[in-house]
Amino acid sequence: MTIEKVRAALDAAVRAIDGSPREGQIEMAEAVANALSDRHHLLVQAGTGTGKSLAYLVPSLVHGKRVLVATATLALQRQLVERDLPKVQSALESELGRTITFAVYKGVGNYLCLQKMSSDEGGVDSEILIDISALEKDARKLRDWAAKPGISGDRDDAPDVDRRVWLANSTSGRECVGADECRFGTQCFAVNAKAKAQNADIVVTNHTLLAIEIVDSHPILPERDAVILDEAHEFMDRTTQAVTEELTAGRITRAAAMARKHMPGKLAEAFFKSADNFATAMDEYGAEFRITAADERRLSELPDSLAAPVRKVKEAAEAVVAAINADSEILDPDVMAERARVKGAVNEVKVTAQKMMRIGSGSVLWYEPTFSTLYLAPLVVSSVLRENLFTKTPVIATSATLTVGKSFDPIARNLGILGAESEEEVDEDWSINPANVQMLDVGSPFDFANQGMLYLPRHLPEPGRDGPSKEALVELGELIDAAGGRTLALFSSWRGVEMADEHLRRVLAELPISIITQKRGDSVGSLVERFADDPTSILLGTMSLWQGVDVPGPSCTLVAIDRIPFPRPDDPVMSARAAQADAAGGSGFMQISLPRAALLLAQGTGRLIRSLDDRGVVAILDSRIVNKRYGSILLNSMPPLWRTSDGAIAKDSLKRLHQQFGDQSN
Repeated sequence: MTIEKVRAALDAAVRAIDGSPREGQIEMAEAVANALSDRHHLLVQAGTGTGKSLAYLVPSLVHGKRVLVATATLALQRQLVERDLPKVQSALESELGRTITFAVYKGVGNYLCLQKMSSDEGGVDSEILIDISALEKDARKLRDWAAKPGISGDRDDAPDVDRRVWLANSTSGRECVGADECRFGTQCFAVNAKAKAQNADIVVTNHTLLAIEIVDSHPILPERDAVILDEAHEFMDRTTQAVTEELTAGRITRAAAMARKHMPGKLAEAFFKSADNFATAMDEYGAEFRITAADERRLSELPDSLAAPVRKVKEAAEAVVAAINADSEILDPDVMAERARVKGAVNEVKVTAQKMMRIGSGSVLWYEPTFSTLYLAPLVVSSVLRENLFTKTPVIATSATLTVGKSFDPIARNLGILGAESEEEVDEDWSINPANVQMLDVGSPFDFANQGMLYLPRHLPEPGRDGPSKEALVELGELIDAAGGRTLALFSSWRGVEMADEHLRRVLAELPISIITQKRGDSVGSLVERFADDPTSILLGTMSLWQGVDVPGPSCTLVAIDRIPFPRPDDPVMSARAAQADAAGGSGFMQISLPRAALLLAQGTGRLIRSLDDRGVVAILDSRIVNKRYGSILLNSMPPLWRTSDGAIAKDSLKRLHQQFGDQSN
């Protein structure tokens, strides 16, 4: 693959989207081309506006081998499949003189299960649905859709139905009997989607599915010549989430009900009894549970009151799985499929219970009181990423935010490319040659210093644990007033959102400003759409809005951030990782908490300037960023906006922009 060929193809793709050449995009495309040809790893930070999707799609297609693209968010996945790839496909087919194909690949649970839907008896979920008349309409709607010819069976294409209805008509990978054993194998939506993906040039998937494959060391996704991690700053967290085990009374009861229905008898009844005992023990433990310290959710081992019930669950599940395995005379495909689902659900409970009984130093166990759940997560995933990803295939990891204080080292350690800071310089087991890794920052086409201002008020009190201070809320109200609305206000907690909502509705009551406040469970997409459509509105939200919100133009001229987004002290995984770093002689704050906050702060700040014409102010209402020594690391991780601590300058700038945009609309 020649650089000249990549440049010509990139020019064709840029013309296809009515874009213009960008230096950073060209530099990134050439770096990706070299990484694919030389088979080395590439970490590339590409600021907002670079056009990084084209910068990796074009050289991947010119390369002519199969490439897997993994994204963190559904929004980016859809952008790639519905917008970028179709345009690139039409532009490059004539440029390269060959047919170009792409496909989306998702987990089995994202597709309808025809076997489960056709079962005369139905699963336990179906029994539940029958008793809930409010869901019957959704169930009929889904079945009517499934009967239409040519449908994908994909949840994203399906009618909007209750989550429980979908669960009743889909299955997990662990419960699936497999195409060879299922009488619907040739019609299976998941199988057909996988078959399409097997031969595609570009396969788009999500971080979670890739993470599961990596951790389980079992092939799920199509074979590929290279992997591209978009939104790579999210990959370690997504991997951790994907492999986090959870145990609830509801999950065990569901598995027990499935077992009792499939194989009634003493073993199933014993399993059901263990589920009841576990439920009682969790209720009693939850009633006594009170958070009095920052790390009290973390458990060094199973509490005595839960250890015996968990052991009984494990033993009962083990016996059921053994009985199912011993029953080898079943020939009916529907019965075999049901058995596979039962075995998968029961075995998953068994494995989880077993792991929670044997907590090692590399795991963290905690109790979540809201949903009465036990969780178990690995402290470190970098080693498994290194062994099962970076030693197998070239990886291009990209994001707008990959550096902390202008260094790639923190993200490289998280991904397993670099060793931990405490490791010796020479490690015989270290299999990634530093010479086989390139780290590149291609910048951004935006002139941040002239397009935006960073307001850093020194006078505000340091934020406490009870949400924004009164002074910070007053400052926020004055800034929004000056901007005439047009504000995305980001908070690190739901408490902050609620306090801001109450305050702003009072002080802005006389102004023609709509306040859109995120509630738990709200769809982020619809909130952002409302915000973008009303140019003088304000949107108040928590962590899900810190990333991925793309609202160019006058609707967003002020981004206000309530505090530095350090991990919560009661976050079990982050606090355990910090404690581990401290115990090893390092600094949990500098190695864990600060890099995490820096990346999130850079993401939040990046919501302001989304196009060459955007103008505005980012206000960080946390004086620690200018009054603490670590503030310089945070500031150096953010876009280089012009900085001031003078509130009058920031508010005057917002007033001028408000007047300008008001004049344009008249």
